[in-house]
Amino acid sequence: MMLRQIGSAFGMLVVFTLLTGIVYPLAMTGAAQVLFPNQANGSILIRNGLQVGSKLIGQNFSSHGYFHGRPSAAGQDGYDATSSGGSNLGPTNQKLMDTVTDNIKKVREENNLADDAKVPSDLVLASGSGLDPHISIEAAYAQIERIARERNVSVHEIQKIVEQHMEGRQWGIFGEFRVNVLELNLALDMLK
Repeated sequence: MMLRQIGSAFGMLVVFTLLTGIVYPLAMTGAAQVLFPNQANGSILIRNGLQVGSKLIGQNFSSHGYFHGRPSAAGQDGYDATSSGGSNLGPTNQKLMDTVTDNIKKVREENNLADDAKVPSDLVLASGSGLDPHISIEAAYAQIERIARERNVSVHEIQKIVEQHMEGRQWGIFGEFRVNVLELNLALDMLK
């Protein structure tokens, strides 16, 4: 009797391992490839036949001719998808305060902002994942003059690119208006 129960339990283990470990994942992967192929493959952006990145994962842009994204605490140098996560520093932590103060100073200097100018928080604070690909419209506008000067184009032209790439709230109610930094920078590269 006990051997029959062990055999029955082992049989169920094999059946459910096959169902939940092989059949279900393969069915979901196949359905995703058919229904949402771009998303299932990582939302990779391709330019001139080359993969330039995913529109879902932030990248580090440091050149003055490009829009800069949020700071990243993911990994040693930031933007490391294998080390996704925040800094885990609390609001009273001196290291966090020093980092934010340094980031505010850096943003003001890079963009020729006045010492008392308000700096959008997403240019000085990392996101929870450290890989956020978006910035707020305010953060994009704060960088327009620098980019126009570096690329020797009009402010209006850069502003038009920001407006063309503006994304609304999710389902019309969640979140704020934002722009994808990689897509903005790719559009800048298309300028003549």
